[in-house]
Amino acid sequence: MVVGEISQERDLIIIGGGPGGYSAAIRGAQLGLSVTLIEQAKMGGVCLNEGCIPSKIFTHAAGKRSETAHLQDLGMGTLDNLFDIKKLVTYKTKVIDQLRSGVESLCNENKIEIIRGKVTFLAVDRIGVENGHQFDIFEFKQVIIATGSSPIMPSIIQEKGERILLPHELFKLEEVPKHLIVRGHDYIALEAASSFAALGAQVSVVIDDQAVFPFDESINKELNRLFKKRKLKIHKELEFIATNETKHGITLTFQTDKNVEETISGSHLFVSGTRRPNLEALGISRFGIVLTGEGFVKVDGNMQSSIPTIYAIGDVTGGPVLAVKAIKQGKAAVASIAGQQTEVDLTFMPVIAHTIPPIVSVGLTEQRARDFGLDVRVSQFALGGNGYATITGKKEGFIKVISDATTEIIQGIHMIGEGAVEMSGSFVQLLEMAAKEEDIKFPHYAHPGFNEGLLEAVEGLIGQAIHAAPVSEKDLSTI
Repeated sequence: MVVGEISQERDLIIIGGGPGGYSAAIRGAQLGLSVTLIEQAKMGGVCLNEGCIPSKIFTHAAGKRSETAHLQDLGMGTLDNLFDIKKLVTYKTKVIDQLRSGVESLCNENKIEIIRGKVTFLAVDRIGVENGHQFDIFEFKQVIIATGSSPIMPSIIQEKGERILLPHELFKLEEVPKHLIVRGHDYIALEAASSFAALGAQVSVVIDDQAVFPFDESINKELNRLFKKRKLKIHKELEFIATNETKHGITLTFQTDKNVEETISGSHLFVSGTRRPNLEALGISRFGIVLTGEGFVKVDGNMQSSIPTIYAIGDVTGGPVLAVKAIKQGKAAVASIAGQQTEVDLTFMPVIAHTIPPIVSVGLTEQRARDFGLDVRVSQFALGGNGYATITGKKEGFIKVISDATTEIIQGIHMIGEGAVEMSGSFVQLLEMAAKEEDIKFPHYAHPGFNEGLLEAVEGLIGQAIHAAPVSEKDLSTI
């Protein structure tokens, strides 16, 4: 190993080139900061190369395949039996390469210095970067840790083989599993189950004892109904005992809520669960940085850690493992370093699942609002009453709005149905501005369009939705 004799000085170093890291780097350059970004592997991080983008390519393909019956109604032929997953994998690689190249070009155009290598902290203002036989030392004024997280294998899995798949491995498959067992109940598990079922796999979803889907109870109920309609088997309230993997398949042994031991067998097992921050290799803990009880970096609203020179963003700070959070935190961190007033507030961060149909949840669920003691009004508009949903054959789902009856301020918006992801930004804006019912009813809505469903849901709070059956005074009084 060749060790650099002279310590090189940098103003701002960002460790990690994922969505949070490269967004922070570009925003820092926009604010006039001199930025150095260090990435050990590929630019774009796990999200672009193994997580968010690959998974959404599969969910997009699954969504298109689910439209074949509607295409036939439109007079177009169907290709139900001609799905080629290897071509999908080739397309996935093409898209990832294109997006990664775009990120690298943006960094170059913003004059961001990119260094490849593995980082180790030598002091609270100094790091070492190892790349092959080269080892360089850098002093910095500020550093942002954006190194992400890694999945934790459940304790019941004693030995992992090729048929047990973690989130970054599932979307590398070049064959559709004959029977995919999905263990988990978060959005990643739901996307995996929904997508592979649409792509032709038999799918079983197994959920730990007392766990529930992470949405409003109405969404959870509808999701259960849709899964059953599409012949996805759901096994709930289980206590897992063991797994047994062979070259032919995998078997899970569990105990039901009735203390009966049962097994379920499949060709592959997908495991979605907890994650740990990628901090250990950095060696930062020996300098006294304050961590949470779970081992994440404790930060303030500006994303500054207990050590003034060190900031942290994304997965390493705990909370939801979402790229949208990392991007927001990265922009806030560099704004603070540049001397601007900023603070990250995750109150109305949307929870999104690219299932079929997609799901978005923003703000309080109905039960949560009632737990807070609010006098709530609730309205749910079925997309079956929406003209554009009928045109496109996307009639499944609904939009649900929760309002404070006293102030008429919207407390939560939840949707399962086509267009949910695209409309989620509007939902967030409405809650961020503390919008009242009238604020939603006043604007014009394109017709026909899925967006009209939001207007109908809000008008339904007082029984005035146009494309819904009349609501009796008795029903309104119970809302």
